[in-house]
Amino acid sequence: MERMNIAILGCGTVGGGVARIILDMNNELNNRANATIQLKKIVELSPKTAAKRFDIPMEYFCGNGNDLSKNEASAYITKLIADPDIDLIVETIGGKGDFVHQTCIDIVKAGKHLVTANKALLAERGSDIFNMADKKEVKIGFEAAVCGAIPIIKTIKENLTGDKILSISGIMNGTSNYILSQMQNENLEFDTALKLAQESGYAEADPTLDINGGDAGHKLILLIKLAYGIDVSMDDLSMIGIQDIKKEDIEFAKEIDAKIKLICYAKKVNGDIYATVRPMMVKNSNFLSNVNGATNAVRLNNKYSGIHILVGKGAGSSETAMSIVSDIVFIARYGKKISNTAQKQERNFADARQFVFPYIITFHTADMPGTTGFITTAIGKQNINIDTVSHNRHNDDKALFSVATMPSTLEKIESAIEEIKRERPGMLLSEPKIMPILY
Repeated sequence: MERMNIAILGCGTVGGGVARIILDMNNELNNRANATIQLKKIVELSPKTAAKRFDIPMEYFCGNGNDLSKNEASAYITKLIADPDIDLIVETIGGKGDFVHQTCIDIVKAGKHLVTANKALLAERGSDIFNMADKKEVKIGFEAAVCGAIPIIKTIKENLTGDKILSISGIMNGTSNYILSQMQNENLEFDTALKLAQESGYAEADPTLDINGGDAGHKLILLIKLAYGIDVSMDDLSMIGIQDIKKEDIEFAKEIDAKIKLICYAKKVNGDIYATVRPMMVKNSNFLSNVNGATNAVRLNNKYSGIHILVGKGAGSSETAMSIVSDIVFIARYGKKISNTAQKQERNFADARQFVFPYIITFHTADMPGTTGFITTAIGKQNINIDTVSHNRHNDDKALFSVATMPSTLEKIESAIEEIKRERPGMLLSEPKIMPILY
């Protein structure tokens, strides 16, 4: 049997889980990989804490089990990268800073395979890491970077190679889904649901990346790279978070038989790729509307095999660690036969404002006669057909209502809103909220 010697950088929630699985399942992993997988060394600043938490023998830690300074840890990492006896390195340090970025480049440059769950790094600064890996003919495993335990990366890379992916839609951030589920099921305001998510361990003390769409955006960028062969930057990806969702939005969703979800969406249309991350009103006939709590789900619509839906936990120590170990086994077994990403394609990443969706627009206006008629007429002037108009909510001298349209571009809807502002200054008391409707 060939040997695959492993080093792990970082032994926190994920890295410790990886070490524990390798030690617990060594015989099974060796049989599945048709190779001897052996954990050699771990670099961790606080090895005693990690060893106790994950029941890992101290012999595996660099520095004889003593706590390490950052400089000492960096020196051990450099030594492991240069060690010819190490074949694959697992990066679980996290972050997208210069140190981690350069470390990953150095790993693949040294001819070693890299496995990581670091979605932010790969989405925002991954191009040169992938390019170096291809140049050195080593592999990058990143199944754990997108939706934790859900095997979406291998599904796209391996299982659907005989098909064409027409569209990707999914709930790829458990924190935002938990918050929206609580708002809809328990009739909570956003701030209350966020606090509950933090108290329950689903949201960090700083939940910014979860609620503003950034975390989901990283995952969608990686799936676009795999499915369509193009690189998309975070600056180019249209993203809106859930922080402005209110009870009234939940009520309007119920009126059209839908639920609000933070959706990652990408679609190929005549060679152009459209993509966005934003709250959508998902019709109850769509499976994604019934995915609640911190669960993730990805829906693939394919040309030949139709719709596939993958559902599971998108985070967690053992779940994410399992995906990393799966990549280790896969690399050990298939090695150079694996492709890191799809072949690059000359495709246009189109303006999301040109993509066609049915939309729902929520208007907060002065309560004046003729308001609804004027607004619907302005929308109609843009050749947008209207599906339904909600019940009007009156509060003193203010009114709140929504308009659901037939399929249109966001650009046309924005033009209608600009005309309303121009023709009736002061009619709109706040910027209208626009959400796609997903069937």
